[in-house]
Amino acid sequence: MLNSRLQGFRRLFNVSTLTFRLWNFTGTATVNLLLWAAILAYLSPLSYMFATALKTNSQLSDSLAPIYPATAMTYTFQGNSYDVYEVPTEGGVKQWALVNPSRKESEFIDPAHPDLGLIHWDGSWRSLHKAYRPSVTFNNFVTLWNNIDYPNHLRNSLIVVVLAELGVLCSSIAVAYGFARFRIPGGRFLFLLCIATIMIPDSITLVPSFVIFTRVLDWNGTFLPIIVPHFFGSAIYIFLLRQNFKTIPREMDEAAMLDGAGPLRTLLSIILPQAVPVVVTVALLQFFNIWNEMRMSSLYLSSALDLRTMPFTAQAFVSYGFTAEMLQASALILIIIPVLVLFTAQRFFMQDMVVTGIEK
Repeated sequence: MLNSRLQGFRRLFNVSTLTFRLWNFTGTATVNLLLWAAILAYLSPLSYMFATALKTNSQLSDSLAPIYPATAMTYTFQGNSYDVYEVPTEGGVKQWALVNPSRKESEFIDPAHPDLGLIHWDGSWRSLHKAYRPSVTFNNFVTLWNNIDYPNHLRNSLIVVVLAELGVLCSSIAVAYGFARFRIPGGRFLFLLCIATIMIPDSITLVPSFVIFTRVLDWNGTFLPIIVPHFFGSAIYIFLLRQNFKTIPREMDEAAMLDGAGPLRTLLSIILPQAVPVVVTVALLQFFNIWNEMRMSSLYLSSALDLRTMPFTAQAFVSYGFTAEMLQASALILIIIPVLVLFTAQRFFMQDMVVTGIEK
């Protein structure tokens, strides 16, 4: 239909085929260029973080150093190591090693032709820039891995993630299935009340929850305050699942009932196989939420050093060197597993998901 409209537009304004194709190519190229520019702008912080994690502290302290990972060039002359600078000369910019610095004149050695001896150069060596060559270092990752117990943190995070995933999926699916398929007295009011809880800020329930978990139930220093609340479902996930379940024809439920299937068998054999995209979406959202969760973990696990999760590793670098490259390296280690999970499940993520009856 779109092509027919474009052809009608071409005939209406008497535009030649060549001009029409040129306009079409220009418009497509412009849109693609804008999209690529937006993608690069969005990914630029991640690129900077990755590049910074591969740099050394000496490069970061040099304001004139290149933005890519590199190391300052040096040259060994007569048993001593000297820094290499970019020196402007009549024959162009040369990379010479500074041997005898002085205020107004200095002496250099050419690493490419050391047999020429010392080269006299007039000018202030402080105005020169150091020469760098591309070089990456993984010492930041090695230092973090040797000083932080990543296997234990990873194990704790996986325990919390798996149990919280099972709890929120089982409870949210059960509640959403009830709202979508059963006639419940006051069901519409209960559903609206459930959705209304989304508008309650977490800061309001933080203090009462803390008092109940620590003083009444004595769960401080355990995984229970972080895991148990997820077994009561999530209003956002219940909404997404209910809206998807309602798009599945009821005739399929009735056919299953005629074959002797009960509500639970209908849910497992009819509803869930057709709702795989939305279930995977909910599982991914829950995974990212729990994996990056830090406030509740620091509140209940700060006194239990052996139960700390992966987000604590982003703070531990302060004890081993408050430097930018350490921070970026710890952040990269923290996001490796979420990225792998997203790439593994990307073909299910939001695939044919129906939220309000309109296919996205």
